[in-house]
Amino acid sequence: MKPLKRSVSLIIEDTLGVLLVRRPDDDESLPGLWGLPAASLRQGEAEREALLRVGWEKLGVEVEPLWPIGDDEAERTDHRLVMRDWTARITAGEPVVPQGGEGTQYVEWHWGDPTELMPAARAGFVCARVLLRALGSSW
Repeated sequence: MKPLKRSVSLIIEDTLGVLLVRRPDDDESLPGLWGLPAASLRQGEAEREALLRVGWEKLGVEVEPLWPIGDDEAERTDHRLVMRDWTARITAGEPVVPQGGEGTQYVEWHWGDPTELMPAARAGFVCARVLLRALGSSW
């Protein structure tokens, strides 16, 4: 059986849309695609801790996780991924990318429409699929 990798993503909404981030063009799994800020949980880390870390390490902001909107699973080459999307709000700071921390660092961000996530959902971006499904949209 493949090892389990648990991940979380942030859904941060503003009057201008949802905060979307773009992965680098040389990203090994999902190059150049727009998605949601996300991270895998570290050993012993709670989801809320990981969400706070995503805000700080990937966007340079403090966030307040509000509530989960859904989750999904996907089979990867070397692991099984379980992803949960959480709504959140920024409590301090303005997003800036890249941050220079561990893991995937994003190269751009903008406030966008969730439909911009359809190419990522088609490519296997689980967090995009969760959000689109919660909004009643397919990809």
